[in-house]
Amino acid sequence: METQRDIAKQLLSNNSIVSSRELVDSGVHRETIRRLVDSGEMIRVSRGLYTSSQFIPDEKYSLIVAQKTVKRGVVCLLSALSFHEIGTQNPSDVWMAIARPGRIPTVNNIPMKVITFSGASYTQGIETHQIDGSEIRVYCISKTIADCFKYRNKIGLDVAIEALKDAIHSKRTSIKEIIHYAEICRVKEIMRPYMESIV
Repeated sequence: METQRDIAKQLLSNNSIVSSRELVDSGVHRETIRRLVDSGEMIRVSRGLYTSSQFIPDEKYSLIVAQKTVKRGVVCLLSALSFHEIGTQNPSDVWMAIARPGRIPTVNNIPMKVITFSGASYTQGIETHQIDGSEIRVYCISKTIADCFKYRNKIGLDVAIEALKDAIHSKRTSIKEIIHYAEICRVKEIMRPYMESIV
């Protein structure tokens, strides 16, 4: 007969990080969770999030924790560039977008920058990726480039220009697709001279 400990270990073997809700929904009682943490078989990474004692964090670890902490958030700006391997950014913070108006969550376990987006600029261009069994929501390359120009005062215009050039030269997207998201983000005229200089 499968024990609660077996269930927890199976969940952790399929997912690098699991939430207490996922454990409880699978039949693992909260007291069992506490015992597994006390015994060192499971590690509490933040409030309500757990990982196996054998888990070795990689560069995507912070994205998983951020997504599970800010469930409706979307990886954006510098973190999205890094995820898509566009440009040279390697941010120490995880950049997440949430819908406006929205309460910016308090996150203590990882450094995070939360930006509020509204309307189509929040809902459009979202891709879903699987990392170590966890689902990550991240903006596509074209949307991310448009966002970088929109938030150029936060991240730097040079970063936005570098991302635009890299994405076009590497043929990871097209000017047509970038223009589509530039219109959604209302930065088409700002981006026009930079796009014209590339093509």
